[in-house]
Amino acid sequence: MNDVRLAAMSEELLDLDAHLRAVEDPRLGGVTTFVGRVRDNDPDAQTPVVGLEYSSHPDAEATLRRIAEEAGGDASAVVAVSHRIGRLEVGDAAVVIAVASEHRAEAFEVCRAVIEAIKKDLPVWKRQVESDGTTSWKGIGG
Repeated sequence: MNDVRLAAMSEELLDLDAHLRAVEDPRLGGVTTFVGRVRDNDPDAQTPVVGLEYSSHPDAEATLRRIAEEAGGDASAVVAVSHRIGRLEVGDAAVVIAVASEHRAEAFEVCRAVIEAIKKDLPVWKRQVESDGTTSWKGIGG
């Protein structure tokens, strides 16, 4: 099981440096990060995307912690992960993950496992807003 030093759902801007500080450990040489940002396009959108509105289930933070603890199976890593909720503009970070392990392969493996599990299992929904005012909802796994 991974050592999760930060697992948060937040309405505040996400700080990559804070996540990196959370996983600092002189025993660990491999550090990976992932930042998922709001982009100005989507294959399903007819006009440019101007923002996303994230909402979450009350259990989302506990689910996020479990995802971070279990990611990577037998790998052993230190993890810091946060997901934004509320209104985000194009360019804002929606997800930030930092992972540290003894070796790079484990750090990459755990980081990828965390984001894939978030996309599949985290009870978060997003309302996509387009420039023409059109909106669409996307849920878990989408």
